[in-house]
Amino acid sequence: MSPRPSPSQARRRVCVIRQHYVPQDTRVARAVAALAASGCEVDVICLRNRGEPRLERDGRVRIIRVPLRHPRGRGAGGYLAAYGGFFLVAASLATALHARHRYRLLQVHSLPDVLVFAAALPHLLGARVLLDLQECMPEFLAAKFGTPLDHPAVRLVAALEQWSIRFADLVITPSEGMAATFAARGADEAKITVVMDGADEDVFRPPAHPAPRAGSRFTLLCHGTVEERYGLDLVIRAVALLRDEIPELRFEVYGDGFYLDELRRLAARLGVEDRVYFSGGFVPVDELLAAIAAADVGVVAMKRDRFRDLTLAGKTFDFIALRRPVVASRTRSVERAFDACSVELFESGDVEDLARAVRVLHADPERRRRMAERAAEVAEPYRWVHQRERYLRVVERLLDEGGPP
Repeated sequence: MSPRPSPSQARRRVCVIRQHYVPQDTRVARAVAALAASGCEVDVICLRNRGEPRLERDGRVRIIRVPLRHPRGRGAGGYLAAYGGFFLVAASLATALHARHRYRLLQVHSLPDVLVFAAALPHLLGARVLLDLQECMPEFLAAKFGTPLDHPAVRLVAALEQWSIRFADLVITPSEGMAATFAARGADEAKITVVMDGADEDVFRPPAHPAPRAGSRFTLLCHGTVEERYGLDLVIRAVALLRDEIPELRFEVYGDGFYLDELRRLAARLGVEDRVYFSGGFVPVDELLAAIAAADVGVVAMKRDRFRDLTLAGKTFDFIALRRPVVASRTRSVERAFDACSVELFESGDVEDLARAVRVLHADPERRRRMAERAAEVAEPYRWVHQRERYLRVVERLLDEGGPP
Protein backbone atom coordinates (compact mmCIF):
# COMPACT_ATOMS: atom_id res chain seq x y z
CA MET A 1 0.00 0.00 0.00
CA SER A 2 1.30 3.45 -0.89
CA PRO A 3 2.21 5.65 2.09
CA ARG A 4 -0.26 8.35 3.03
CA PRO A 5 0.95 11.77 1.74
CA SER A 6 2.24 14.27 4.27
CA PRO A 7 0.06 17.35 4.96
CA SER A 8 2.43 19.58 2.98
CA GLN A 9 2.27 17.25 -0.02
CA ALA A 10 -1.51 16.91 0.20
CA ARG A 11 -1.92 20.68 0.26
CA ARG A 12 -0.58 20.87 -3.29
CA ARG A 13 -2.39 17.89 -4.82
CA VAL A 14 -4.98 18.74 -7.46
CA CYS A 15 -7.24 16.59 -9.64
CA VAL A 16 -8.47 18.05 -12.96
CA ILE A 17 -11.47 16.46 -14.70
CA ARG A 18 -12.40 17.23 -18.31
CA GLN A 19 -14.53 15.27 -20.79
CA HIS A 20 -12.27 16.04 -23.70
CA TYR A 21 -8.75 15.29 -24.90
CA VAL A 22 -5.69 16.70 -23.14
CA PRO A 23 -3.41 18.41 -24.14
CA GLN A 24 -5.53 19.20 -27.25
CA ASP A 25 -7.85 21.23 -25.01
CA THR A 26 -5.57 24.25 -24.72
CA ARG A 27 -7.51 25.90 -21.87
CA VAL A 28 -7.06 22.80 -19.71
CA ALA A 29 -3.44 22.37 -20.82
CA ARG A 30 -2.61 25.97 -19.82
CA ALA A 31 -4.27 25.56 -16.42
CA VAL A 32 -2.49 22.27 -15.75
CA ALA A 33 0.88 23.79 -16.70
CA ALA A 34 0.22 26.74 -14.39
CA LEU A 35 -0.68 24.42 -11.52
CA ALA A 36 2.46 22.33 -12.01
CA ALA A 37 4.67 25.43 -12.24
CA SER A 38 3.20 26.69 -8.95
CA GLY A 39 4.29 23.49 -7.20
CA CYS A 40 1.13 21.37 -7.42
CA GLU A 41 1.08 17.66 -8.16
CA VAL A 42 -1.67 17.29 -10.77
CA ASP A 43 -3.72 14.29 -11.88
CA VAL A 44 -5.80 14.82 -15.04
CA ILE A 45 -8.78 12.58 -15.82
CA CYS A 46 -9.85 12.95 -19.46
CA LEU A 47 -10.87 11.08 -22.61
CA ARG A 48 -8.50 8.85 -24.56
CA ASN A 49 -8.08 9.63 -28.25
CA ARG A 50 -6.76 7.23 -30.86
CA GLY A 51 -3.06 6.53 -30.43
CA GLU A 52 -2.82 8.15 -26.99
CA PRO A 53 -1.40 6.24 -23.99
CA ARG A 54 -3.73 5.29 -21.16
CA LEU A 55 -1.34 6.77 -18.62
CA GLU A 56 1.18 9.55 -19.24
CA ARG A 57 3.47 11.36 -16.82
CA ASP A 58 5.35 14.59 -17.41
CA GLY A 59 7.06 16.00 -14.33
CA ARG A 60 4.40 16.91 -11.77
CA VAL A 61 1.56 16.03 -14.14
CA ARG A 62 -0.04 12.62 -14.57
CA ILE A 63 -2.69 12.19 -17.28
CA ILE A 64 -5.16 9.33 -16.82
CA ARG A 65 -7.16 8.70 -19.99
CA VAL A 66 -10.38 6.70 -19.98
CA PRO A 67 -11.32 4.62 -23.06
CA LEU A 68 -14.27 6.76 -24.15
CA ARG A 69 -14.66 9.14 -27.10
CA HIS A 70 -16.08 12.64 -27.34
CA PRO A 71 -19.80 12.60 -28.30
CA ARG A 72 -19.32 14.79 -31.37
CA GLY A 73 -22.02 14.56 -34.01
CA ARG A 74 -24.41 12.40 -32.00
CA GLY A 75 -28.04 13.11 -31.27
CA ALA A 76 -29.39 14.07 -27.85
CA GLY A 77 -29.50 10.43 -26.72
CA GLY A 78 -25.89 9.89 -27.74
CA TYR A 79 -24.80 12.97 -25.82
CA LEU A 80 -26.61 11.84 -22.67
CA ALA A 81 -25.08 8.36 -22.88
CA ALA A 82 -21.58 9.74 -23.43
CA TYR A 83 -21.90 12.29 -20.63
CA GLY A 84 -23.32 9.70 -18.25
CA GLY A 85 -20.62 7.14 -19.01
CA PHE A 86 -17.79 9.58 -18.45
CA PHE A 87 -19.42 10.92 -15.28
CA LEU A 88 -19.53 7.45 -13.71
CA VAL A 89 -15.94 6.64 -14.64
CA ALA A 90 -14.59 10.05 -13.58
CA ALA A 91 -16.47 9.99 -10.26
CA SER A 92 -15.16 6.50 -9.47
CA LEU A 93 -11.59 7.40 -10.41
CA ALA A 94 -11.61 10.70 -8.54
CA THR A 95 -12.97 9.04 -5.40
CA ALA A 96 -10.48 6.17 -5.52
CA LEU A 97 -7.55 8.52 -6.20
CA HIS A 98 -8.67 10.87 -3.43
CA ALA A 99 -8.66 7.96 -0.96
CA ARG A 100 -5.01 7.43 -1.82
CA HIS A 101 -3.70 10.95 -2.44
CA ARG A 102 -6.06 13.23 -0.47
CA TYR A 103 -6.56 15.96 -3.05
CA ARG A 104 -6.76 19.48 -1.71
CA LEU A 105 -8.58 20.70 -4.81
CA LEU A 106 -10.62 19.18 -7.64
CA GLN A 107 -11.03 21.33 -10.74
CA VAL A 108 -13.84 20.27 -13.07
CA HIS A 109 -14.39 21.63 -16.58
CA SER A 110 -17.76 21.71 -18.34
CA LEU A 111 -19.38 20.45 -20.53
CA PRO A 112 -21.53 19.09 -18.94
CA ASP A 113 -21.97 21.38 -15.94
CA VAL A 114 -23.13 18.51 -13.71
CA LEU A 115 -19.77 16.80 -14.18
CA VAL A 116 -18.81 18.88 -11.12
CA PHE A 117 -20.74 16.35 -9.00
CA ALA A 118 -18.10 13.75 -9.89
CA ALA A 119 -16.17 15.50 -7.11
CA ALA A 120 -18.97 14.99 -4.56
CA LEU A 121 -17.33 12.38 -2.30
CA PRO A 122 -13.89 14.07 -2.20
CA HIS A 123 -15.76 17.33 -1.47
CA LEU A 124 -17.55 15.70 1.47
CA LEU A 125 -14.14 14.55 2.73
CA GLY A 126 -12.75 18.09 2.75
CA ALA A 127 -11.47 18.78 -0.78
CA ARG A 128 -12.35 22.11 -2.37
CA VAL A 129 -14.04 22.24 -5.79
CA LEU A 130 -13.39 24.71 -8.62
CA LEU A 131 -15.79 24.62 -11.58
CA ASP A 132 -14.61 25.95 -14.94
CA LEU A 133 -17.72 26.76 -16.95
CA GLN A 134 -16.21 26.78 -20.42
CA GLU A 135 -19.59 27.05 -22.12
CA CYS A 136 -23.14 28.27 -21.38
CA MET A 137 -24.79 24.87 -21.65
CA PRO A 138 -28.43 26.00 -22.08
CA GLU A 139 -27.45 28.28 -25.00
CA PHE A 140 -25.13 25.59 -26.36
CA LEU A 141 -27.86 22.94 -26.49
CA ALA A 142 -30.53 25.36 -27.74
CA ALA A 143 -28.26 26.39 -30.63
CA LYS A 144 -27.10 22.84 -31.39
CA PHE A 145 -30.54 21.24 -31.48
CA GLY A 146 -32.53 24.27 -32.66
CA THR A 147 -34.75 24.55 -29.58
CA PRO A 148 -35.92 27.76 -27.86
CA LEU A 149 -34.49 28.77 -24.50
CA ASP A 150 -37.89 28.27 -22.85
CA HIS A 151 -38.08 24.63 -23.97
CA PRO A 152 -38.55 22.38 -20.90
CA ALA A 153 -35.32 20.46 -21.61
CA VAL A 154 -33.31 23.67 -21.92
CA ARG A 155 -34.88 25.06 -18.75
CA LEU A 156 -33.88 21.85 -16.95
CA VAL A 157 -30.31 22.27 -18.16
CA ALA A 158 -30.36 25.88 -16.89
CA ALA A 159 -31.49 24.64 -13.47
CA LEU A 160 -28.69 22.04 -13.46
CA GLU A 161 -26.23 24.81 -14.31
CA GLN A 162 -27.29 26.80 -11.25
CA TRP A 163 -27.15 23.74 -8.98
CA SER A 164 -23.64 23.06 -10.25
CA ILE A 165 -22.54 26.61 -9.51
CA ARG A 166 -24.00 26.44 -6.00
CA PHE A 167 -22.22 23.13 -5.35
CA ALA A 168 -18.79 24.43 -6.38
CA ASP A 169 -16.75 26.53 -3.98
CA LEU A 170 -15.71 28.93 -6.75
CA VAL A 171 -16.27 29.24 -10.51
CA ILE A 172 -14.16 30.50 -13.40
CA THR A 173 -15.39 31.21 -16.94
CA PRO A 174 -13.74 32.62 -20.09
CA SER A 175 -15.86 35.68 -20.89
CA GLU A 176 -17.66 38.58 -19.22
CA GLY A 177 -20.77 37.79 -21.25
CA MET A 178 -20.93 34.27 -19.87
CA ALA A 179 -20.37 35.47 -16.30
CA ALA A 180 -23.21 37.99 -16.68
CA THR A 181 -25.50 35.29 -18.08
CA PHE A 182 -24.86 32.95 -15.14
CA ALA A 183 -25.54 35.81 -12.72
CA ALA A 184 -28.74 36.79 -14.55
CA ARG A 185 -30.02 33.25 -13.99
CA GLY A 186 -29.40 33.52 -10.25
CA ALA A 187 -25.74 32.65 -9.63
CA ASP A 188 -23.78 34.47 -6.94
CA GLU A 189 -21.57 36.94 -8.82
CA ALA A 190 -19.01 36.89 -5.99
CA LYS A 191 -18.24 33.22 -6.76
CA ILE A 192 -17.41 33.83 -10.43
CA THR A 193 -14.06 35.03 -11.83
CA VAL A 194 -13.46 35.61 -15.53
CA VAL A 195 -10.26 33.91 -16.76
CA MET A 196 -9.95 34.51 -20.49
CA ASP A 197 -8.42 32.22 -23.10
CA GLY A 198 -5.45 34.39 -24.05
CA ALA A 199 -2.69 32.51 -25.84
CA ASP A 200 0.16 31.13 -23.76
CA GLU A 201 3.08 33.03 -25.24
CA ASP A 202 5.54 30.51 -23.82
CA VAL A 203 4.11 28.42 -26.68
CA PHE A 204 2.57 30.93 -29.11
CA ARG A 205 5.62 33.14 -29.20
CA PRO A 206 5.99 35.65 -32.08
CA PRO A 207 9.18 34.89 -34.01
CA ALA A 208 12.03 37.30 -33.30
CA HIS A 209 13.20 37.05 -36.92
CA PRO A 210 10.23 35.95 -39.03
CA ALA A 211 11.05 34.07 -42.19
CA PRO A 212 10.42 35.91 -45.47
CA ARG A 213 6.90 35.23 -46.67
CA ALA A 214 6.41 33.46 -49.98
CA GLY A 215 4.92 35.81 -52.55
CA SER A 216 3.26 33.11 -54.64
CA ARG A 217 0.40 32.43 -52.18
CA PHE A 218 -2.09 34.31 -50.06
CA THR A 219 -3.00 31.90 -47.28
CA LEU A 220 -6.00 31.91 -44.96
CA LEU A 221 -5.77 29.56 -41.98
CA CYS A 222 -8.06 28.14 -39.30
CA HIS A 223 -7.18 25.58 -36.62
CA GLY A 224 -8.89 23.55 -33.90
CA THR A 225 -12.01 21.40 -33.81
CA VAL A 226 -13.72 21.00 -37.18
CA GLU A 227 -17.45 21.42 -36.64
CA GLU A 228 -20.25 22.91 -38.73
CA ARG A 229 -20.84 25.87 -36.39
CA TYR A 230 -17.29 27.13 -36.89
CA GLY A 231 -18.19 28.29 -40.40
CA LEU A 232 -15.36 26.63 -42.33
CA ASP A 233 -17.78 25.83 -45.14
CA LEU A 234 -18.31 29.58 -45.56
CA VAL A 235 -14.56 30.10 -45.99
CA ILE A 236 -14.43 27.42 -48.69
CA ARG A 237 -17.32 29.11 -50.50
CA ALA A 238 -15.49 32.45 -50.28
CA VAL A 239 -12.38 30.84 -51.77
CA ALA A 240 -14.54 29.60 -54.65
CA LEU A 241 -15.94 33.11 -55.19
CA LEU A 242 -12.43 34.63 -55.24
CA ARG A 243 -10.53 31.95 -57.14
CA ASP A 244 -10.30 33.94 -60.39
CA GLU A 245 -9.87 37.33 -58.73
CA ILE A 246 -7.11 36.09 -56.36
CA PRO A 247 -5.49 33.09 -58.09
CA GLU A 248 -2.89 32.73 -55.31
CA LEU A 249 -5.56 32.33 -52.59
CA ARG A 250 -5.30 29.21 -50.41
CA PHE A 251 -7.15 28.01 -47.29
CA GLU A 252 -5.48 25.70 -44.74
CA VAL A 253 -7.40 23.78 -42.06
CA TYR A 254 -5.45 22.28 -39.15
CA GLY A 255 -7.55 20.12 -36.86
CA ASP A 256 -10.05 17.29 -36.68
CA GLY A 257 -13.77 16.75 -36.22
CA PHE A 258 -16.87 15.05 -37.59
CA TYR A 259 -17.42 17.84 -40.20
CA LEU A 260 -14.11 17.21 -41.95
CA ASP A 261 -15.45 14.83 -44.63
CA GLU A 262 -18.30 17.22 -45.47
CA LEU A 263 -15.80 20.04 -46.01
CA ARG A 264 -13.72 17.85 -48.31
CA ARG A 265 -16.81 17.04 -50.37
CA LEU A 266 -17.76 20.73 -50.51
CA ALA A 267 -14.31 21.74 -51.75
CA ALA A 268 -14.49 19.07 -54.46
CA ARG A 269 -18.03 20.07 -55.45
CA LEU A 270 -17.00 23.72 -55.81
CA GLY A 271 -13.85 22.80 -57.74
CA VAL A 272 -11.41 24.27 -55.20
CA GLU A 273 -9.95 21.08 -53.72
CA ASP A 274 -6.56 22.26 -55.04
CA ARG A 275 -6.97 25.51 -53.07
CA VAL A 276 -7.91 23.93 -49.71
CA TYR A 277 -5.51 21.94 -47.53
CA PHE A 278 -6.65 19.70 -44.66
CA SER A 279 -4.14 18.43 -42.12
CA GLY A 280 -6.49 15.49 -41.51
CA GLY A 281 -6.08 15.68 -37.75
CA PHE A 282 -4.46 17.59 -34.92
CA VAL A 283 -0.78 18.22 -35.53
CA PRO A 284 2.20 18.70 -33.18
CA VAL A 285 2.34 22.20 -31.75
CA ASP A 286 5.59 23.08 -33.54
CA GLU A 287 3.99 22.25 -36.89
CA LEU A 288 0.92 24.31 -36.04
CA LEU A 289 2.99 27.30 -34.93
CA ALA A 290 5.00 27.21 -38.16
CA ALA A 291 1.79 27.05 -40.21
CA ILE A 292 0.19 30.02 -38.41
CA ALA A 293 3.38 32.07 -38.67
CA ALA A 294 3.50 31.36 -42.42
CA ALA A 295 -0.17 32.25 -43.04
CA ASP A 296 -1.28 35.68 -44.20
CA VAL A 297 -4.61 35.85 -42.35
CA GLY A 298 -6.24 33.88 -39.53
CA VAL A 299 -9.96 33.19 -39.98
CA VAL A 300 -12.56 32.85 -37.22
CA ALA A 301 -15.86 32.36 -39.06
CA MET A 302 -18.23 31.38 -36.24
CA LYS A 303 -21.89 31.07 -37.24
CA ARG A 304 -23.64 33.55 -34.99
CA ASP A 305 -26.29 32.34 -32.55
CA ARG A 306 -27.23 33.05 -28.94
CA PHE A 307 -24.41 30.75 -27.80
CA ARG A 308 -21.66 32.27 -29.96
CA ASP A 309 -22.71 35.75 -28.84
CA LEU A 310 -21.46 34.78 -25.38
CA THR A 311 -18.19 33.03 -26.25
CA LEU A 312 -14.92 34.16 -27.75
CA ALA A 313 -12.86 31.67 -29.76
CA GLY A 314 -9.48 31.01 -28.18
CA LYS A 315 -7.88 30.61 -31.61
CA THR A 316 -8.33 34.37 -32.08
CA PHE A 317 -5.70 34.95 -29.42
CA ASP A 318 -3.36 32.40 -31.02
CA PHE A 319 -3.37 34.42 -34.25
CA ILE A 320 -2.86 37.68 -32.37
CA ALA A 321 0.03 36.29 -30.34
CA LEU A 322 1.79 35.33 -33.58
CA ARG A 323 1.00 38.75 -35.08
CA ARG A 324 -1.32 37.45 -37.76
CA PRO A 325 -4.25 39.70 -38.79
CA VAL A 326 -7.66 38.21 -38.11
CA VAL A 327 -10.87 38.21 -40.12
CA ALA A 328 -13.78 37.29 -37.86
CA SER A 329 -17.55 36.98 -38.04
CA ARG A 330 -19.42 39.71 -36.22
CA THR A 331 -20.72 38.45 -32.86
CA ARG A 332 -21.51 40.31 -29.67
CA SER A 333 -18.51 38.75 -27.89
CA VAL A 334 -16.07 39.74 -30.66
CA GLU A 335 -17.41 43.30 -30.81
CA ARG A 336 -17.16 43.54 -27.02
CA ALA A 337 -13.49 42.49 -27.02
CA PHE A 338 -12.14 44.10 -30.22
CA ASP A 339 -12.62 47.21 -32.34
CA ALA A 340 -12.84 47.57 -36.12
CA CYS A 341 -9.17 48.59 -36.31
CA SER A 342 -7.96 45.38 -34.67
CA VAL A 343 -10.07 42.72 -36.43
CA GLU A 344 -11.56 42.71 -39.94
CA LEU A 345 -15.22 41.94 -39.29
CA PHE A 346 -17.79 40.39 -41.64
CA GLU A 347 -21.45 39.52 -41.18
CA SER A 348 -21.83 35.98 -39.89
CA GLY A 349 -23.08 33.58 -42.56
CA ASP A 350 -22.60 36.09 -45.39
CA VAL A 351 -20.14 34.62 -47.89
CA GLU A 352 -20.14 37.80 -50.01
CA ASP A 353 -19.13 39.88 -46.99
CA LEU A 354 -16.42 37.39 -46.04
CA ALA A 355 -15.09 37.57 -49.60
CA ARG A 356 -15.08 41.36 -49.29
CA ALA A 357 -13.06 41.17 -46.05
CA VAL A 358 -10.52 38.82 -47.65
CA ARG A 359 -10.31 41.07 -50.71
CA VAL A 360 -9.62 44.13 -48.55
CA LEU A 361 -6.85 42.43 -46.59
CA HIS A 362 -5.28 40.89 -49.68
CA ALA A 363 -5.07 44.29 -51.38
CA ASP A 364 -3.49 46.14 -48.45
CA PRO A 365 -0.43 44.58 -46.74
CA GLU A 366 0.03 47.73 -44.66
CA ARG A 367 -3.53 47.38 -43.33
CA ARG A 368 -2.74 43.80 -42.34
CA ARG A 369 0.38 44.93 -40.48
CA ARG A 370 -1.42 47.74 -38.65
CA MET A 371 -4.33 45.48 -37.77
CA ALA A 372 -2.04 42.83 -36.25
CA GLU A 373 -0.26 45.49 -34.17
CA ARG A 374 -3.52 47.05 -32.99
CA ALA A 375 -4.96 43.65 -32.08
CA ALA A 376 -1.89 42.94 -29.94
CA GLU A 377 -2.46 46.23 -28.09
CA VAL A 378 -6.16 45.55 -27.52
CA ALA A 379 -5.49 41.98 -26.41
CA GLU A 380 -2.74 42.93 -23.93
CA PRO A 381 -4.99 42.43 -20.85
CA TYR A 382 -6.18 39.09 -22.26
CA ARG A 383 -2.70 37.57 -22.55
CA TRP A 384 -2.24 34.37 -20.58
CA VAL A 385 0.63 35.91 -18.59
CA HIS A 386 -2.01 38.16 -16.96
CA GLN A 387 -4.93 35.71 -16.97
CA ARG A 388 -2.74 33.04 -15.38
CA GLU A 389 -2.26 35.27 -12.34
CA ARG A 390 -6.04 35.68 -12.00
CA TYR A 391 -6.45 31.93 -12.27
CA LEU A 392 -3.75 31.13 -9.71
CA ARG A 393 -5.19 33.62 -7.23
CA VAL A 394 -8.46 31.66 -7.35
CA VAL A 395 -6.58 28.38 -6.94
CA GLU A 396 -4.49 29.64 -4.01
CA ARG A 397 -7.59 30.91 -2.27
CA LEU A 398 -9.10 27.44 -2.41
CA LEU A 399 -5.89 25.69 -1.41
CA ASP A 400 -5.57 27.99 1.59
CA GLU A 401 -9.22 27.56 2.59
CA GLY A 402 -9.21 23.78 2.37
CA GLY A 403 -9.63 21.74 5.51
CA PRO A 404 -7.13 19.20 6.80
CA PRO A 405 -6.39 16.27 4.47
